[in-house]
Amino acid sequence: MERRGGLAIWRQIAQELEAQIDAGALRPGAQLPTEAALAQRYGVNRHTARRAVADLEDRGLVTVAQGRGTFVCTELIDYRLSRRTRFSENIRRNKQTPGGKLLAAAVVQADRAIAERLQIPIGANVQRLDSLRTADGVPINLSHQHFPGDRFPGLADAVERHGAITPALAEYGVGDYTRRETRLSARPASRREARLLALAEGAPVLVAENLNVDPDGRPVEVSQTLYAADRVQLTVEP
Repeated sequence: MERRGGLAIWRQIAQELEAQIDAGALRPGAQLPTEAALAQRYGVNRHTARRAVADLEDRGLVTVAQGRGTFVCTELIDYRLSRRTRFSENIRRNKQTPGGKLLAAAVVQADRAIAERLQIPIGANVQRLDSLRTADGVPINLSHQHFPGDRFPGLADAVERHGAITPALAEYGVGDYTRRETRLSARPASRREARLLALAEGAPVLVAENLNVDPDGRPVEVSQTLYAADRVQLTVEP
């Protein structure tokens, strides 16, 4: 690439990448080529390519996830925490495709905090499910859910069969559940959380601690869900 119009080459590269983002050639959530690949494409050194990417990051067009790469920033998803919050409905409302996978499942013993909220004895069995959910393939949230083990034995298998919590709970006679309480906070992402959410280590995450109950008011689930703060805005509805 040759310098033109008095513009530094790194700025020309940044402008070309920005034009690709604006035109949709690089869609929200898409990964940019590596610095080495950009350097080769434009015939420059890696320092010049790095400066172009840094300019895009400074202007909020891309985000750099340590160890994973550089991604085009997504528009903020308006995620509504209503009495019947459902991930798939929220994502489809934003005209995106929901996805996700179950990362881990285990039967663990309830500590005091979980036992009190689920109204079960301390040390009772609870089914823990760890899941990563996506919108158009981009990580959106990481959840740690706890369900009363005696009431929902084998829940992880039901979730695997159905691919979602709501139809899995229906197998146990829970046709509906609603949010009774949500506690919101924010903190830096840990190394593992950042890796799973494709964030830079220490990037902010929004934390929602939820208590869901069945139509009779019996606790069904206690969860902690971490949202990528640069991709989601939370709207709490009554």
